[in-house]
Amino acid sequence: MKHLEGRVALVTGATRGIGRGIAIGLAEAGATVYVTGRSLSNSSTDAVSGSLGETKSTIEEAGGVCIPVQVDHSDDEQVRLLFERIQDEQDGQLDLLVNNAYSGVEALKNAFGQPFWDCELSLWDASNNVGLRSHYVASVFAARMMTKRNSGLICTISSWGSMSYIFNTAYGVGKAACDRLAADMAVELKPHNVASVSIWPGIVGTELFSRFASEMNQTDTTEQKNSFLSDRYNWETPLLTGRVIAALACEPNLMRRTGRVQIVAELADKYGIVDENGVGEARRRHRPASLRSLRFVLPAALPILRNYSWLVPDIKMPWSLLLLSVLGSPKI
Repeated sequence: MKHLEGRVALVTGATRGIGRGIAIGLAEAGATVYVTGRSLSNSSTDAVSGSLGETKSTIEEAGGVCIPVQVDHSDDEQVRLLFERIQDEQDGQLDLLVNNAYSGVEALKNAFGQPFWDCELSLWDASNNVGLRSHYVASVFAARMMTKRNSGLICTISSWGSMSYIFNTAYGVGKAACDRLAADMAVELKPHNVASVSIWPGIVGTELFSRFASEMNQTDTTEQKNSFLSDRYNWETPLLTGRVIAALACEPNLMRRTGRVQIVAELADKYGIVDENGVGEARRRHRPASLRSLRFVLPAALPILRNYSWLVPDIKMPWSLLLLSVLGSPKI
């Protein structure tokens, strides 16, 4: 169903991974999707590298409309020109911005397992320049267009790492700031009927994350073999986030969600959305559980349950309980 037909969307950082999945999900719903990234074509021999051209081809093969624009989101002038182009080409219309661009993946991998004081100072900028500051900059330009039309939605991709330690200090601080960015923008945008939300995907099987899991599989330790990363337990595809955002953008009472964290798996359940290959009798098994659901938590702790996780009740742990335990950051 083309329920976003006539809408204009921008997805930053869409050459690969979750950004590409989001762009595809919006395009299959009928939106005209602008996508940004640093590479128009793939000249690399790296199997996990991507390009805007590849994203465009995938979208067009599915019957969607994609407009690739080469942009380095660390350059404010390039970002300004991007929005100026959308303004001119779409007569001032921009219905949806997805802040996704992130340049810190390789730096996070290189620093994995090291305390922050042993890491290069550049890790901070790698995590929080394109990935936090760039989200603010893009949101400024998007808001100037959206507020004039009294309509729009800004989705900022964040993660559970904003409230629980994942990867390292720089990463967690950046994600917490993304959530606060979405919440505070919502306060100022609400009078103009523009919504701002933070999006929390689960464990997403991007190209880089899949390679990381494959490397873990080559180790021999029991701990790593039992890891839900190595056996890809409860993983999501990047497309699921795209399909969820497409449905979210059509909510008639969208403003009641503004300023809040939106969990991809929980919205997928609400909207009846399945991940790739989720058809027929397998539909329920192709809808990943929220990371605060017993359906995730119990099999994550007891690997023997993972092949039967769909039998575990999908009961969400209350936020009040989580804030007293694993998500109790910062402590108050």
